[in-house]
Amino acid sequence: MPESLTLRNILDDAAIFSFEHQLHLQEVLGQHSWNVDLNKPLFQFTGSNPIVCTNFHLLGTAAPGPRSWLWAWANPSGFPEPLTALSKTLRDFGHQYGIAEFTSAEVPFDKLPTPVGEPPVVAGLLAEAAKTVTGRWTSYVGDAGGGTWVAFLVEHPAFQLPPPEPARVMRVIQQAIAEIPLSDHRRALYGYAVRRQLEATFTDQGKLVITGPGFEAAVDFDQYSRVAAINASLSSPHDA
Repeated sequence: MPESLTLRNILDDAAIFSFEHQLHLQEVLGQHSWNVDLNKPLFQFTGSNPIVCTNFHLLGTAAPGPRSWLWAWANPSGFPEPLTALSKTLRDFGHQYGIAEFTSAEVPFDKLPTPVGEPPVVAGLLAEAAKTVTGRWTSYVGDAGGGTWVAFLVEHPAFQLPPPEPARVMRVIQQAIAEIPLSDHRRALYGYAVRRQLEATFTDQGKLVITGPGFEAAVDFDQYSRVAAINASLSSPHDA
């Protein structure tokens, strides 16, 4: 990790790979409800495809009164240590790289890099940031009552992504670019390709070429590192 790492960089790094994981989570769960017991601990999804998470991590809560995010490691409620251990990893990472949003026990909404505004959005934003650091890529944000929202990272074999498929990869990239407020498209796309175990190469002209089974995409950027054009070719990975 470079010494100049910032929360905005981390969010770009996580953005598209996380986006695909969240799309996959929606497909796996379908219509569902959730419940959690932090003392057992137990995290369950109920509905058409019931799932009990094999492991989960409490990151923190976003509350409307103080309009701030409170990290789980700083919560005075005294949650079980295994649930908050990952949030402490983020705190230590923040100290190492000078990321104040990870080291401050409580983070005011207006101190975050984008004007996110409301508790569910803030909880989602900090969950996204946690993914790049921890390598856990599926999050769940839920209503904890009283306007407070809670963020978890959840793990289960069903949440792992299937192998990359050409049309889906391109759809994920295009949808993510259109819907996510990225600050650096170049960084975000390269980060996605590497994490998706695709080949990613920058040409001398600054074009990013992403190659995977059955497809190749050449991405041009403008002077602000925003996507200017994507030229993709798709074929069956079994074609000669």
